[in-house]
Amino acid sequence: MHSSELVKGTLKTIILKLLKEKGKMYGYEITQCVKTLSRESIQLTEGALYPSLHALELEGILTTESVIVNGRARKYYQLTPTGKSTAVQKIEALKSFMETLNEILLTEKSVLKNI
Repeated sequence: MHSSELVKGTLKTIILKLLKEKGKMYGYEITQCVKTLSRESIQLTEGALYPSLHALELEGILTTESVIVNGRARKYYQLTPTGKSTAVQKIEALKSFMETLNEILLTEKSVLKNI
């Protein structure tokens, strides 16, 4: 399982990516999707997920819609128009960061001696 510290730093971008691709999702659905896509190496807790969802909502990136399903209210999250462009920017920024991080991590010892 991946460190919660690493997940915390990327969680908003993960949420934005999923919502960009799926349109709208509810909290439990997001946790299960991440669990499946990560082959269970990322397991989101409610304590991590919901503060991120609420922060994105306060930033105007997400909107919510409550739907009654089997007699219970289910809150769906979806991107606002601003959220759609933000998602693209955040995803690209994270991809670029991961490429840079990979370059650093794969740098050979002999190269580091010459710096």
